[in-house]
Amino acid sequence: MRVAQDAATFSNHVSRFLQVPNGLDGEEHREMRELLDPFFSTEAMVRLKPRVENVADSLVESLVPGAPIWSVREIGSVYAVRAQSTWLGWRSDVEDELIEWMDANHEATRSGELTRTREVAEWFDRIMRGLVAEHRESHGPEDVTHALTLVTKGDGAPLSEEELVSILRNWTGGDLGSLALCTGVLLHWLVEHPERQAEWPVLSDSALDRAIDEVLRIDDPFTSNRRVTTCPVHVAGRDLEAGTQVVIDWTSANRDPEVFGDPDSYDPEGHAADNLVYGTGAHVCPGRPLATLELRVLVRALLAQFRVSRAEGEAARAQWPLGGWERLPVLLTEVDGGAE
Repeated sequence: MRVAQDAATFSNHVSRFLQVPNGLDGEEHREMRELLDPFFSTEAMVRLKPRVENVADSLVESLVPGAPIWSVREIGSVYAVRAQSTWLGWRSDVEDELIEWMDANHEATRSGELTRTREVAEWFDRIMRGLVAEHRESHGPEDVTHALTLVTKGDGAPLSEEELVSILRNWTGGDLGSLALCTGVLLHWLVEHPERQAEWPVLSDSALDRAIDEVLRIDDPFTSNRRVTTCPVHVAGRDLEAGTQVVIDWTSANRDPEVFGDPDSYDPEGHAADNLVYGTGAHVCPGRPLATLELRVLVRALLAQFRVSRAEGEAARAQWPLGGWERLPVLLTEVDGGAE
């Protein structure tokens, strides 16, 4: 907790790439969060909700019951791209390239090869630059990308193209894959706990949000973040010099038996205060309201129409530094008479 919350000692400025806002510290970080957090406000999410519901409903209607479906690839990835594109006001024909990029990004991340990660980062930046150029010139209603190009900083200067691309990379580059992995985690847990498939649809939005967060705590797809020390420091029984990289292991923190007892126990209310799925401190995930909305809407749409079970086929866990499931085949069975 100390490493995550003490940004003065443990800096977020760890990447060779510009990362806005999560790679910034201090006043620079606070200024950017003040500019960008309104895009995730309660009012913004209320306006977005019916549009995301349309995305989820359309996807669910296209799913074929009784046939094996790859939950991460065919549900999670497709939904992530469509939901994010809807929020950002992007044209629908960008979907195929973004899904292709997600696959390449996962492969590059797993490889740990800097050349491959650099190539996919440059590919994503090219996509983002093209979309920024499009949305500077024309826009539709509720066009978040166009609105982002109009944001001005405290000195009156607009966001630079580099900053715009970095923000969109932060909002989508990581979140697309994360949302897909979250989908796999949730569906796997619901398969293992089928009694919850009838319980979850009748929960209030806030109760369902806590239930989803609790499952993500149990099997956290957001595995880690890096920090770098700004000065000599003693932490976790070790003396570290300035410039030392430190890894925050969110997976272990969310399964700490000293905090949660049995880490696999399901207690959405009791564990909520200690849940670290979206981080903690000044750098807590700014996109949490959006991710929460998108996951809740997808879960409601799926469970309104189907019950989920395991299908034949080889499931595979994602490899570090990714979490959750890489492949998880499921079967969907229609609920008699519609939603329960």
